[in-house]
Order: sequence, then structure tokens, then C-alpha cells
Amino acid sequence: MSAPDTRLSPDDVPPHIAETVRAIALLHAEHRRKSSFSERVADQATAFVGRPVFLLILVFAATAWIGFNLLVRAGDRVAPDPPPFAWLGLGLSMIGLVVAVLILMTQRRADRFADLREQMTLESTLLTEQKTRKIIELIEELRRDSPEVLDRHDREAEEMSIRAEPRTVIEVAEPDSDAANIARADSRPDD
Repeated sequence: MSAPDTRLSPDDVPPHIAETVRAIALLHAEHRRKSSFSERVADQATAFVGRPVFLLILVFAATAWIGFNLLVRAGDRVAPDPPPFAWLGLGLSMIGLVVAVLILMTQRRADRFADLREQMTLESTLLTEQKTRKIIELIEELRRDSPEVLDRHDREAEEMSIRAEPRTVIEVAEPDSDAANIARADSRPDD
């Protein structure tokens, strides 16, 4: 007896999730659209170089080159690249250089996209913090104004409704900041 198919059809996905998926797909499509022809070629070349088949081709080509030169030499002829195979070494070095440059180009482009995603994440986080703060303020106001709810002072809700200053958050998040050093000192067990 096989397990039932639990995959959702596109019609079963809630609209807000479908909209989020479309927004992410559009972000990726826009990034691809803005890339130059040379960047797209470099991405495809890097993708090919990253596959196991490239390594197999490289090993096969080097083995064939060595074998050809040894056979020519064994037939009492002058091999184009006798041992220690200087031309092979030069060719492999050139391939290594090209692969390194391809990887750097692709990584640079990926870093630009990662910076964009990081910026969007930060903006989204700050917006969410603002919305959450406003919700807490509204709930606290409702609690104070509603006769059915016992009015009490909630210090934690009050603190959570205070706007987080980005500079303060950065200072606390930096590992060398005074706040981080104090937190580490407080977390150490007493001797």
C-alpha cells in the first residue's frame, strides 16, 4: 500500500503564500535579467566546471595526452610533450586560472544578489518590528480601555513597545562592543 500524495496543488496554496513565492521568483528573474551576457556565460561555464563530468573530462584528457606522448616516445619518435609533460602542466595551469576567474566572477555576482537579499531582509525586519510595536501599543490601549479586562501595568509589554534604535542594536550585536563583553561576563559561571 503506497502513501497518499500529500503535495499541494497550486490552487490549495493560500493567496499570501502564492504572492510571496511570486515576489521571490520575480526578484530572481530581475537579477537574471539585469545580468550582462558575459555574466550569464560565466555562470553557465562555472556551473559546468562544478559538475563531476568536468573532472572526468579533465582526467581523461590528461591521461590521453600522457598516453599519446609515451606511445610516440616508445615508437622511437620525438614526442610533442615528453616527460615531465611541460605543455600538459602549462595547459592545466591555464585551465586552473580560467576556472578560478570564472568562480570569482560568479561569486562576485552572487555576493551582489546576497547583499540585495540582506538589504530586503533588514528592511522587512525593521518594518515587522514597527508593526509589532504598534500591535502591542494597540493591545495595551485596548486592555486599559476595556472594562472587562483587568487593567494592570505590564513592564514587558511596555518595553516591547519601545522603538528599537538600529545603532543601538548594531552596538549590541558587535562582538567587541561593551554590551557583548558585559553579557559574556554575566554568562560565566561563578568561580
